[in-house]
Amino acid sequence: MVNLGDIFPNFKAETTIGSIDFHEWLGGSWAILFSHPADYTPVCTTELGRVVQLVPEFSKRAVKMIALSCDDVVSHKGWSKDVMAYAKQSGDFPYPIISDKDRSLAVKLGMVDPAEKDAAGLALTCRAVFIIGPDKKLKLSLLYPATTGRNFAEILRVIDSLQLTASKKVATPVDWESGKPCMVVPSLSNEDAKKLFPNFTKVDLPSGKEYVRMTTEY
Repeated sequence: MVNLGDIFPNFKAETTIGSIDFHEWLGGSWAILFSHPADYTPVCTTELGRVVQLVPEFSKRAVKMIALSCDDVVSHKGWSKDVMAYAKQSGDFPYPIISDKDRSLAVKLGMVDPAEKDAAGLALTCRAVFIIGPDKKLKLSLLYPATTGRNFAEILRVIDSLQLTASKKVATPVDWESGKPCMVVPSLSNEDAKKLFPNFTKVDLPSGKEYVRMTTEY
């Protein structure tokens, strides 16, 4: 299992764009790797289709996309045509899908859902999400059961937060969306906060402690 802040493990794999070395494919980019239980399954088709529709949003954030499913490349290529049709999109499939037929990557990365099994009795891959930074370190991981589809609007929101807080001394509060007020990080003194965020505001609380400080200057 990969922990937050760890270098994401490198691996070689067959994909719909050919053989890849994962770290070489990453380069110095942000990336999202998201896994799927199997090809030609209903929930997975809706998810891959939604990501196809959101390619401009991921591109705007300079985030590479790569999927993984426990079937072979030939199956992936056939399935991708269904995905494009479901998403009402045309052209080539816009991101690679990794083949993990023997589930070796699913096991290595802790992506197995023991409660859901295929016809042969093998555990299915869960719906994992890994967001990896330009330093190749894991920035966020999410695990969904095979029966629950992901919310990619939330994943984009999280990417906005990760990219912002990687370069600014702020944290994003509950339900934050890009453009809304952020919080000054607690490690910053009021004096230093004033230098970075001249118009930051303090929230009055019964304790009298000034730990909730808001800013839109980011």
